[in-house]
Amino acid sequence: MKHIEIINGPNLNLTGKREPAIYGNTTMEEMVDALRRRFPDVEIGYYQSNVEGEIINRLHEVGFSAQGIILNAGGYSHTSVAIHDAIAAITTPVIEVHISNIFAREEYRRHSLLSDVCRGVICGLGLEGYRFAVESFLKDKHQ
Repeated sequence: MKHIEIINGPNLNLTGKREPAIYGNTTMEEMVDALRRRFPDVEIGYYQSNVEGEIINRLHEVGFSAQGIILNAGGYSHTSVAIHDAIAAITTPVIEVHISNIFAREEYRRHSLLSDVCRGVICGLGLEGYRFAVESFLKDKHQ
């Protein structure tokens, strides 16, 4: 069974409650449950932390065994050299996901420090971006 890990960063635990005009009304738990139902032959792990070091630890834990990592590092996408280096150090491919279109938001959100070490980036498509990332890993011929 293919293992795909979703790792979410700060404030994403509030999805469904926080700024619904940007992030929608669906919680992360509801979204992950929907993915698990849609892809029953895939082990979909889920991890969320508001702490940068814990995100790095999780990348290290699954970054040599999972077949794919979907990472929404939240605000750390724009600030964390340490998460960048953790992604570069692991062998599991990472797809960076942003619920909102970071290019239509504040200037400081328009650059990600992570994108150059990720296989791809999905942004602005809401929670559907996670589904597209799973589908991308399932179509991947390199694994």
